[in-house]
Amino acid sequence: MNTQQTTQPAPKALEVNNLQQRFYLTKGFFQSLRREDGRICWNDKVVHALNGISFDVQEGEVYALVGESGCGKSTAAKTVIRLLEPAAGQILYKGQDISHLPEQKLGKVRREMQMIFQDPYTSLNPRQRVIDIICEPLLFHKLASNRAEAEEKAVDLLQKVGLRPEHSRRYPHQFSGGQRQRIVIARSLAVEPSFIIADEPVSALDVSIQAQILNLLMDLKDEMGFSCLFIAHDLSVVRHISDRLACMYLGSIVEKGSKDQIFENPMHPYTKMLFSAVPTIDEDPIVEEMPIKGEIPSAVNLPQGCYFYDRCPYAMPICQQEFPEEREMEPGHFVACHLYDA
Repeated sequence: MNTQQTTQPAPKALEVNNLQQRFYLTKGFFQSLRREDGRICWNDKVVHALNGISFDVQEGEVYALVGESGCGKSTAAKTVIRLLEPAAGQILYKGQDISHLPEQKLGKVRREMQMIFQDPYTSLNPRQRVIDIICEPLLFHKLASNRAEAEEKAVDLLQKVGLRPEHSRRYPHQFSGGQRQRIVIARSLAVEPSFIIADEPVSALDVSIQAQILNLLMDLKDEMGFSCLFIAHDLSVVRHISDRLACMYLGSIVEKGSKDQIFENPMHPYTKMLFSAVPTIDEDPIVEEMPIKGEIPSAVNLPQGCYFYDRCPYAMPICQQEFPEEREMEPGHFVACHLYDA
């Protein structure tokens, strides 16, 4: 009897379905009133930051969100971890719906989901010593029975991220940018999380330090086995660290797939334009040069059809009228573009 073995996909650590986020620029009744054509009318100004994005992160993998500044990457990260309340949609963490989980029940989830912020200069309390910064979550979540045990674990974490025990008695301003980001990483790992959200963790660092921090993150991921949602705009960084990725434009996902699928065969015009902007010296460019033209539309007044219509060299009349549906071009490779309508 012949049995055929099939590879089962890894369990999903995170699943995001049709996630939306909005920010209201007008607050209160009187700010929303406008005078148009001699009439008083109600007109709320709303920033549509996320417009129904969907993706999932498998256990043990690094999933990257990429795109231009202002496309909604950081907003997505903060909404997923519930620093911002979602306007609509669903967030599943290990199968549990945390979209509207009450604050008192978020403690366990927030212990397991930690965040590394973009700027190491502002994400550390300047009035606390490093030892206090790392001991605080250990004691709060009762992962250490007393202060002495917490300090022992904190020093061990500092050594794990490449700092010396004597560094624990210093203040954040006494460190370089790369060292501060190592402290931020040590703090996020203190509570033994199973999911890390890294919001452009190397963009504020010197190029010479970026590779060190990225390699440190990869080594710690392999050692501790956590999953990672990685936010970046640098495609070379994404290629180095990610397993799968999604390309975002104006609060929506235009293309997603495995790293090999996206880098070897980018299909959406916006993805191609991002790749054409990557400088190359010895290597052949991934795509032919496609200079990005025009400006990003306003997130307050979204276009009716494809958000990329005004900047796309392949735009068709239907692109201005209808928002494109996401289509699977090959297993795991999805594109939202009218060029590939059946």
